[in-house]
Amino acid sequence: MRLLLDEHLSPEIARQLRSRGHNVVAATERPELTGLADRLQFACAPAERRAIVTRDVGDFRPLLAAAIRRGVPTYGLVCVSRRFRSTRAALGDLVTALDRFLAAHAGDQDITGRYGREYWL
Repeated sequence: MRLLLDEHLSPEIARQLRSRGHNVVAATERPELTGLADRLQFACAPAERRAIVTRDVGDFRPLLAAAIRRGVPTYGLVCVSRRFRSTRAALGDLVTALDRFLAAHAGDQDITGRYGREYWL
């Protein structure tokens, strides 16, 4: 599985996950995605077969629901719960959780087939 971190998540998370062998990019690492509206960012992810990782569930969940209703291909959402604090000190906990998630969901279709396109960390 490939991931796209929305721009509210540190690009350091993507760097650490790549160092562990995962295909992860952060929106802030890609000039064409930086500052892009959530709906446009969501629309770009399927072309690269990426699930979006976000804390911004209130904005992305309706986009996912609309895509599913319309039959638009999507690789889903990985929703980051509040238990993962947004501090530099807590960054390692999120990296570890995402590393485990990616190890458990190695295939492109894994999240879509087993979790209805949404997974909570």
